Amino acid sequence: MTDVTDGVLHTLFQSDQGGHEQVVLCQDRASGLKAVIAIHSTALGPALGGTRFYPYASEEEAVADALNLARGMSYKNAMAGLDHGGGKAVIIGDPERIKTEELLLAYGRFVASLGGRYVTACDVGTYVADMDVVARECAWTTGRSPENGGAGDSSVLTAFGVYQGMRASAQHLWGDPSLRGRRIGIAGVGKVGHHLVEHLVAEGAEVFVTDVREDAVRRITERHEGVTAVADTEALIRIEGLDVYAPCALGGALNDDSVPVLTAKVVCGAANNQLAHPGVEKDLADRGILYAPDYVVNAGGVIQVADELHGFDFDRCKAKASKIFDTTLAIFARAKADGIPPAAAADRIAEQRMHEAAAARGF
Repeated sequence: MTDVTDGVLHTLFQSDQGGHEQVVLCQDRASGLKAVIAIHSTALGPALGGTRFYPYASEEEAVADALNLARGMSYKNAMAGLDHGGGKAVIIGDPERIKTEELLLAYGRFVASLGGRYVTACDVGTYVADMDVVARECAWTTGRSPENGGAGDSSVLTAFGVYQGMRASAQHLWGDPSLRGRRIGIAGVGKVGHHLVEHLVAEGAEVFVTDVREDAVRRITERHEGVTAVADTEALIRIEGLDVYAPCALGGALNDDSVPVLTAKVVCGAANNQLAHPGVEKDLADRGILYAPDYVVNAGGVIQVADELHGFDFDRCKAKASKIFDTTLAIFARAKADGIPPAAAADRIAEQRMHEAAAARGF
């Protein structure tokens, strides 16, 4: 236990992953809840980020994921132009086995105890119906169903934003935002990925998909005969002549093993924390692969849930999400001007906004 605690404290206070304002460890023995709520920054406003429900191998791994995701939300919300800082929560365990109403209500009470410093929403392993339950104990809950005053499934606008990021990438690289005829590979066709497929098929792209769940792939191929199923991600990233690779599952998809064999000219996907480590962005640039920063292009969902706090209007949200096209182009232009990779350019822009907000508020 000492080693785990030492590792967590080192991560919080001494490593590059640290710098968070607050981390809360939550336990409710009656329901079996074990959760971590990480608040990275409230410089721009209350921290906003989803709740991930996942069977982590260890508590230390869960804390590290919460910290990484919360930090990413600070940058995502800043680049999306939202008046929100970054936060994230993880619930430890297999949602298929331990998720109960009692557990979600207990989780809601912990979020409520923060008094609005953290606003929660859906993420991997949690859904609209779950947020409806959490909201019974916590006013600071978004991603609820329309029947309960919410905006519903945020994956719709997440996919739309990624689609806009792809169009911007095409504009930057090929001088035309059209994706017609482009060969696009999507790894992960769940909540967000299957909506992304719809956009791409409608535009006439040649789409390849893979997912660890056969039923998810089957749902796509039965609906769209022209979509090609691929055995796994390893095969997907090696497809000859691939134009765009879209990681839409868990993080770390771009790493020392995948980047050297990646055939795509563009990486633009919905997954969070796609870069396994900071050096990967340079590896991509060295290979001439254009990387659209994940937290920029996948911000459609957080734009939607943030709007829910002020009375949800889908058309207003979609208009905001469409601006991801312009934001992505601005990042590519900044990267070229500064001679740095796009991920570094996006970080600089986000950090500048957070720094200016913090200074204005006397942080």
